[in-house]
Amino acid sequence: MKIGIVGSGFVGATAAYALVMRGVGREIILVDANKQRAAAEADDIAHAVPFANALEVHDGEYADLQGARVVILAAGANQKPGETRLQLLERNAKIFGEIIPRVLEYAPDARIVVATNPVDVMTHLAAHFAKQRGVSDARVIGSGTTLDTARFRLLLARHVGIDTPHIHAHVIGEHGDSEVLTWSVATVAGFPLEQFCESHSIALDDAIRADIDTRVRRAAYHIINGKGATYYGIGSALARITQAILNDQRAILTVCSHHENIAGVKDVTLSLPQLVGGDGILDTYMPPLNDSEMNALQKSAQVIRGAIDGLNLS
Repeated sequence: MKIGIVGSGFVGATAAYALVMRGVGREIILVDANKQRAAAEADDIAHAVPFANALEVHDGEYADLQGARVVILAAGANQKPGETRLQLLERNAKIFGEIIPRVLEYAPDARIVVATNPVDVMTHLAAHFAKQRGVSDARVIGSGTTLDTARFRLLLARHVGIDTPHIHAHVIGEHGDSEVLTWSVATVAGFPLEQFCESHSIALDDAIRADIDTRVRRAAYHIINGKGATYYGIGSALARITQAILNDQRAILTVCSHHENIAGVKDVTLSLPQLVGGDGILDTYMPPLNDSEMNALQKSAQVIRGAIDGLNLS
């Protein structure tokens, strides 16, 4: 099974490496405007194959995406000094307007996985351009809050002293400052979080919640301040999403996709727990949020919709 990755910077290359480490797919093609970078990353990752799983890793052109089941989009412009978020969005909109048709020309049946930030708006753009070529919203998936959910579960796991697979908690809404941590529906080993903590004499007061919230919400800023970029976590998240698609695993992941109406906000792209399988997004599950969380989700949806409105899509 072939996987294409457009954009071989930190995120695209790390996603390719994570795919090799997990043994996802059979062939990976790196496509980048900087052909020298794509070739170098492909060679470097291919040299890890003998220590991991049997995959072919190559650089190539858009034409080499022919037959790809999944294409990850990790390409986009970086923010320039003094450039506003909207100006950056406008430049990336132009880039996606060029990339999406070229990807679908050679891989018309591919599921598109978007990683470029701001991922909610970029996924909305990708779906917009893909729809012009007859591609359904279900086949355009953003990484969304998949990584934020992993961060939330990791911190909860550390706090209660239990391995992360036994923690169920989601971050929804925007992948950004307005994201919503769903404390009210979090569970540990099948028990509601508050009940579990109370029965095991584990503190979970407002200060602890606020600390975990901040560390989830501000994680990217902390990492970027220390090393300039985040890529291991998101690369692993992209590999997990791709695995769910290629193997039709029907996994519930907090990916982002287009929704007709979320909390009264129409035509918006954001993250919710969604069923991911071979055909892309198979179903969406709105958690039974409390009033505070639902209000926060509405505000998060409004933030994203405001950014989309600024692009004047037609």
